Amino acid sequence: QVQLVESGGGLVQAGGSLRLSCAASGFAFGDYSIGWFRQAPGKAREGVLCITGSGTVTTLQDSAKGRFTISRDNAKKTVDLQINRLQPEDTAVYYCGADYGLCPGTYYGYEFWGQGTQVTVSS
Repeated sequence: QVQLVESGGGLVQAGGSLRLSCAASGFAFGDYSIGWFRQAPGKAREGVLCITGSGTVTTLQDSAKGRFTISRDNAKKTVDLQINRLQPEDTAVYYCGADYGLCPGTYYGYEFWGQGTQVTVSS
C-alpha cells in the first residue's frame, strides 16, 4: 500500500529552525518527484519546493527561496524540508506529495499525499 508520512513539526519561536521529513513506502520512490506544500487556516494549499527522483529542485513559490531547502535520500526513501529563520506566517500544516512526473506546480497534480505535520511559530 502506498504511504507517505510527514514528521518533524512542532511549536517553535520565531527565528528558530525545523527539519521536516517525509517517509515513503509502497511505490517506486526513486521514480517519483516529491513536493512539499503547506496550508494555513482559511487559505489555499500552496507549494513550497519540489525535487525530482534524480535530484533536480523546483521552486514552487518565489517566497520559498532562501529559508527553505529540500533534499532526498532514495536509499532511505525520505525527503526532508529544512526551514530556517521561521516566521509566524510559516504556521501551517505541511504536506508532502508524490508524482510520477516532474514536479507539478499545483497540489492536484500529485498522485499521493501524506496526512501532514503541524508547524506553529510563535512571536
